[in-house]
Amino acid sequence: MREPAGPSPAVGADDRERLLTGTHHDPHTVLGAHPVPDGVAFRAFRPYALSVTVVAGPLRAELRHDSDGFFSGLLPLREVPEYRLLVAYEGTVQDTEDAYGFLPTLGAFDLHLIAEGRHEQLWKVLGAHPMTHQGATGTRFSVWAPNARGVRLAGGFNFWDGRTYPMRSLGSSGVWELFVPGLGPGTLYKFEITRPDGTHTLRADPMARRTEVPPATASIVTESAYAWRDTEWMSGRGDVAVCRAPLSVYEVHLPSWRPGLTYRQLAEQLPGYVRDLGFTHVELMPLAEHPFGGSWGYQVTGFYAPTARLGTPDDFRFLVDALHRAGIGVLLDWVPAHFPRDDWALAQFDGRPLYEHQDPQRAAHPDWGTLEFDLGRREVRNFLIANALYWCEEFHLDGLRVDAVASMLYLDYSRTPGRWTPNIHGGNENLDAVAFLQDLNATLHRRHPDVITLAEESTAWNGVTRPTHHGGLGFDLKWNMGWMHDSLTYLAHNPVHRRHHHHRMTFSLTYAHTEHYILPLSHDEVVHGKRSLVSKMPGDWWQQRADHRAYLAYMWAHPGKQLLFMGQEFAQATEWSHTHGPDWWLLDPAHPAEPDHRGIRDLVRDLNTHYRHTPALWQNDTDPTGFHWITADAADDNVLAFLRHDTHGTPLLAVSHFSPAVRHDYRLGVPDHHHTWHETLNTDHTRYGGSNIHNPEPLTPEPTPCHGHTTSIRLTLPPLATLWLRPD
Repeated sequence: MREPAGPSPAVGADDRERLLTGTHHDPHTVLGAHPVPDGVAFRAFRPYALSVTVVAGPLRAELRHDSDGFFSGLLPLREVPEYRLLVAYEGTVQDTEDAYGFLPTLGAFDLHLIAEGRHEQLWKVLGAHPMTHQGATGTRFSVWAPNARGVRLAGGFNFWDGRTYPMRSLGSSGVWELFVPGLGPGTLYKFEITRPDGTHTLRADPMARRTEVPPATASIVTESAYAWRDTEWMSGRGDVAVCRAPLSVYEVHLPSWRPGLTYRQLAEQLPGYVRDLGFTHVELMPLAEHPFGGSWGYQVTGFYAPTARLGTPDDFRFLVDALHRAGIGVLLDWVPAHFPRDDWALAQFDGRPLYEHQDPQRAAHPDWGTLEFDLGRREVRNFLIANALYWCEEFHLDGLRVDAVASMLYLDYSRTPGRWTPNIHGGNENLDAVAFLQDLNATLHRRHPDVITLAEESTAWNGVTRPTHHGGLGFDLKWNMGWMHDSLTYLAHNPVHRRHHHHRMTFSLTYAHTEHYILPLSHDEVVHGKRSLVSKMPGDWWQQRADHRAYLAYMWAHPGKQLLFMGQEFAQATEWSHTHGPDWWLLDPAHPAEPDHRGIRDLVRDLNTHYRHTPALWQNDTDPTGFHWITADAADDNVLAFLRHDTHGTPLLAVSHFSPAVRHDYRLGVPDHHHTWHETLNTDHTRYGGSNIHNPEPLTPEPTPCHGHTTSIRLTLPPLATLWLRPD
C-alpha cells in the first residue's frame, strides 16, 4: 500500500541551522521517527537526495522535501513501526535502516569509566565496531571530543559529506556516538568535527584499529577473524622472571628487514632466521601507523593500528603467531612520549589542545618538532595505558620497549632556562609522567604478569626497575645507555691509546646491579653518520672484524641482557638505511668477503647457544654475588677478566683482550677448587675469521697466588679476542 505522508512536521529553524552547520549535540531527538499527537513524525536529512520513502511492512510513504536536504512526513500511526528508508539519488536508490531510529550503544558504566580515565579496554568502546544492535547489523562509531560543538561521520558511504550523519553527544563524558546500520568491515571513514570557533576539521579516528596505506589517511572499520595457535607459548612464557632468565634480543625494522615483504611473507622468513641464530626475542621498531616512513615509526598518528604498509591487523597477528610457534618472544617499540602535528590526526583534535598539554611550552617537544602528551589529563593517560594493553591483549605481545622515557621524566629535557617551569616542589621532575609510568606498569603487570616492559631511559633516574609499590617506576628492564656509550667510545680508540680509556670498560660494573639492565646496540648507533658497528673499530678490515667479534663476546658475558640491531650480526659495513635495510648480498657465497661476514654470524649463533646453556650468564644478572672481577686494572695490557656465577656457584671465566698483540703465558688468578679450565669459546677461531690462536689443552691451576686468589692459570691471549673458559 502506498500513500503520501500527512502534513509536514518539518524540522524547526533552530534545529535545521544546527544540523546544517554541524553543531547539533542530539540529532536523534529531531531526525528519525517520533510519536506526536496526530501520529508518527518522520524526518530525514539527506543532502542531494531526490526523494526519501518510508517503508513499513506494506506501507510506503514518500516524505516531502522541505529544502536543503530535509525530508519530513506525518503518518497516522499509533506507534513507531519497524521501518526502512529508500533514498533515491541520481542513478541509484539506497535501501537502508534509519540510523536515527536506534538507542545509544554505550552504557552508563562504560561512560563512567571513560570519564574516570579507568577504562582498561578503551578500544572496545571507542572507535568503529561492527555489531548487531536492536536486531540490525551495522557499525557503532564513537569518539572522544569534549571541546567539539558537533561531530559528524564522513566516509565513502556518504560521499565524504558529513552532513548526512551527525553524531550525538553522550553527556559530560565528551563522547560522541552513532550506530549506522549496513556498514561493516572495510568501510572507510573519518570524523568531521566542528571546532569551538565554528570551523570544521576532518580527522582520522584516534582509536582506529586499521588505516589506509600511507600517504592516504582514512580510518577503516575492521573486525578480527584470526584464530591463534600459540597456546603453548602463551601458557609458559611467564614461568621464570625475566631478570633470572636468558634474554637475547634481535632488533628489527620490519619494513626494511627484507624490503617489500608483507607481514605474512615475513612470517615465512623471520622466525626461521632468528631461531637459527638463537635469539630468544625480537624487538620490532614501532609498527603503529605513521605517515612518514623516514621516522621509522617514531612519529605515530594511529596508535591502535598496525601499519598498513605491510598488511592488515590479522596479518600482523599471523606474524606474531609464527614467531611464538618458533619459540621466539615478541617485543614492540612503543611511543607514548609524543605525536606529530598532522592536521588530520591528534593535534588540537577537537579545536583545542586535547591530547597535548595546554601549556605551549609543555606541549612542544624541542627536539623532534612534535607535541607531548598531557600526562596529567586522566583521559589521555587512559588512552595510552589502554593502548599498551591493547597491543599485548589483541596481538599477544610479550613486552613493550617504552621509547624516550627520559624526555618524559624531566620538565627541562632539552629546554633552556626560561623555557620550562619547575614542579610544585621546585624540581625538574615531571610528576605527571612519573605517575603515568607507574600507573602504566602497575596496570599492565596486574593484568598480565607475564608481559615485560623495558625503558629507554638514558639518565641516572633512581628506581626505573624498582617495583611501583616500593616507589619505583616499575619497569622490568632498563636500557643501559651508559654502558653502550662508554664501551663504544673505548673501542673507537686505537689499541695503543686504549690504556688511557680503560675506565670506560670497567665503570659500568660499579652500577651494573643498581637496576635490571639490558645492553643495547640498537639502530640509533648505526645511523646519522655514526657508521655501522664494525666500521666504528679502528685499523684494517681484519682488525675491525676482530674487535667486532671480541666486543660481542664481551657484551654477551657482561651482566645484563643483550640487544643487537639487524645487520650487525654479520658485520654489515655500511650504515643502516630504512629504504634498503641490511646488505644481505654480503652473505652471498659468490661475494669475495662472504666468509668474513658469515664468520661473524656464526659467532653470534654460537654466543646465543652458549648463552642459553650457561646459567652463569643470566641467572644472577641482578645479584652482585653473580659477578667477580679477576682483573679490572690491566689497562696497559688492554685486558678485562671476570667471573660469572650461576645460582649453584658454577663459574664462567670471561677474558677480553683488546690489543692486537699475542700474549703468551698470561697469568690470571682463579678459584682454587677447580681442577682444570677449558676454553669453550674463542672469538679468534678460524670458524669466525680469526687467526686460530687458542688454548687447545685444559689449563691446570698452579699454586701461584694472583689477583687475590691462591691459584692461577697461564694462558695464551689471542689478538683482539674474547675467551670464555669453564672449569671441569
